[in-house]
Amino acid sequence: MGQSLLGLAALVLVAMALSERRGVIPWRLVLGGLGLQAAIAAFMLKAPFLRGLFMALNALVTAMDEATRAGTAFVFGYVGGGPAPFAVTDQSSAFILGFQALPLVIVVAALTALLYYWKILPKVVRAFSLVLEKSMGIGGVLGVGSAGCVFLGMIEAPLLIRPYMERMTRSELFAMMATGMSCIAGTMLMLYATVLKSVIPDAVGHILTASVIHAPAALVVAALMLPESESPTLGNKLPASSASGSMDAVVSGTADGLKLFWSIVATLLVFVALVKLANIVLAVFPEVAGAPLTLERMLGFALSPVAWLLGVPWAEASTAGTLLGTKIVLNEFIAFIDMAKLPAGALSGHSRLILTYAMCSFANFGSVGILLAGLTSLCPSRKHEITALGGKALVAGVLASLMTGTVVGILSSF
Repeated sequence: MGQSLLGLAALVLVAMALSERRGVIPWRLVLGGLGLQAAIAAFMLKAPFLRGLFMALNALVTAMDEATRAGTAFVFGYVGGGPAPFAVTDQSSAFILGFQALPLVIVVAALTALLYYWKILPKVVRAFSLVLEKSMGIGGVLGVGSAGCVFLGMIEAPLLIRPYMERMTRSELFAMMATGMSCIAGTMLMLYATVLKSVIPDAVGHILTASVIHAPAALVVAALMLPESESPTLGNKLPASSASGSMDAVVSGTADGLKLFWSIVATLLVFVALVKLANIVLAVFPEVAGAPLTLERMLGFALSPVAWLLGVPWAEASTAGTLLGTKIVLNEFIAFIDMAKLPAGALSGHSRLILTYAMCSFANFGSVGILLAGLTSLCPSRKHEITALGGKALVAGVLASLMTGTVVGILSSF
């Protein structure tokens, strides 16, 4: 516990050191955010009666996965998970990521659009935004935008507050960007849970909890890095769905999910290829400690101290540091896949749990480009301001997700 407490303090100090107005600390927001983060984590991790909820969520993931597999098997045949027309000698080789797992994103996107049209999702977003506003003293616009990031994602959530974006203060704009980088979209929740269900008990519950906790953490980090100097922007009315009916919502959501699907496929293809290319180049150099130098090993060495500060034992810090580096340089999906492939003894259950929370965010280099492209298209009048804050938002997102890792490290020690 002391190890993770030290890590939490170190992360807060780093955020303060990066502040544009050092010495200005919004105590209500910072203390409220840290308290809310700890309270949500303790409630979700330590309340025995929530075990049934987690089991229900896991059953939902299984049902969604099974339903998606029925669709992929019908469309793609045996490469989509249907019966093979030949004897399969290696079951692991029968799994094809692009045809069996990734299509889940399209199904969830369609379901999300339908829930928004039915006014179920807006009510959930508004309820969570009220919690942020009351506990941390932020404005209604930022509350809605931040809450939306938890359930919708860093590009879809700003659509909820698009009419207010030109009037938001610079600090609010940065806080929304930081929250978008630190959370994940609901479309990705099921996919990540599917990847991790074999190594993390109640995976979907932890993934959902991580995204929720990241929001107040990101608001704390953003407030420390760019303290507010103006009055908060009010306004909390959520726009209605643009769909004309339930079927229109499903069709529109499917189209949006398809764009996301191809974006994920292309990103994975390119980044895996770039990592392989980097390792080919590094192979030219002499071996280090009896093994070839690779990008993964270099990241492991560099981020081992960070992993230790989260609460990971030093014997596992190099492995954990490699996963953290993969998450930041490439993306969290590749890092989750790598963690699921690790041998059983490579990481303890405690370390896997901490890393699940610390890596569950969009805070990576590739996401910065997506965030900037999305926000500048929504608010072109603030293009230069948004672009200038992109790098800081990435740092804030990384710090926020790591902060959540330390909080989980503290609570899981009890």
